[in-house]
Amino acid sequence: MHDTKLLAQTIADMIVGRPEPDEQTQHLCLDKGYDNPTGKQTVTESRCQAHIRRIGEEKLDDQKRKKHPARRWVVERCGAWLSRCRAILVRYAKKSSNYLGQIMLACILLWYRRVIHAGGLAF
Repeated sequence: MHDTKLLAQTIADMIVGRPEPDEQTQHLCLDKGYDNPTGKQTVTESRCQAHIRRIGEEKLDDQKRKKHPARRWVVERCGAWLSRCRAILVRYAKKSSNYLGQIMLACILLWYRRVIHAGGLAF
């Protein structure tokens, strides 16, 4: 399923607490795949300020890129990390509780490996 069809649900299901759009302007950075009427309408309904690179728009110059480096969307990055785990990618578990446990275990392993690469934690 294309990402634009799930954009409204993704915005509604955000886990990280954020201020109400009336209190503070909320920014939403999207790629060229959302440069269509459906994506623009969803962002408008969520009361966010959209930052969508238009189709055919040239890349920013190197000097401006260094000032504001590009960041991947957290959901895409997490999905890419979890797609390395075959038991999650191909759902072998029949019970939803077992599948949820596999996802939690995969997240724990990902963070453990990240801590090890970062030099460890002091306990």
